[in-house]
Amino acid sequence: MRKSLMLFALLGAWAAVCPSAALAQVKPADVATVDGVIAALYDTISGPAGKPRDWERLRGLFRSDGRMIVHGQNKEGVFNTRVLTVDDYIARVTPLFEKEGFFESELTRKSEQFGQIAHVFSTYESRHAQAEARPFQRGINSIQLIKDGQRWWVQSLVWQAETDRNPLPQRYLKEQ
Repeated sequence: MRKSLMLFALLGAWAAVCPSAALAQVKPADVATVDGVIAALYDTISGPAGKPRDWERLRGLFRSDGRMIVHGQNKEGVFNTRVLTVDDYIARVTPLFEKEGFFESELTRKSEQFGQIAHVFSTYESRHAQAEARPFQRGINSIQLIKDGQRWWVQSLVWQAETDRNPLPQRYLKEQ
């Protein structure tokens, strides 16, 4: 009995420090490099209307305490910040993705890395269909990543869409 309690306590301690997303099935190429993580992020959220997304793959990219944060203006021009868990994000977009296609792609990227941390400023554009000539939205994803010695994890992803009053600067629209 005492040994089983000790084992239970050790498992509980392990679960507290190890991200639960580590248990999810992820493609090794998705998390081996920063490039792999960014490509997987865009791939998991993109698809035609009604196509189920691979939400387990998305969950597997993020640490269990990772967040997705949208920052932008409402119709009154007031800035709001909404902090979401990955599951909050999934619940928010699934009904939309059932009705409309959503294809997000990266235009350019600015990256910095020091040791086991990385920051990526990824300019994106969004379309309802891949063949649409013009995106309905553009903006910047600010992605913070950490490497635990084995793989890269998304710690946070903050995004803000471009507006008429806040257009994307030229330096984020092309590689320099």
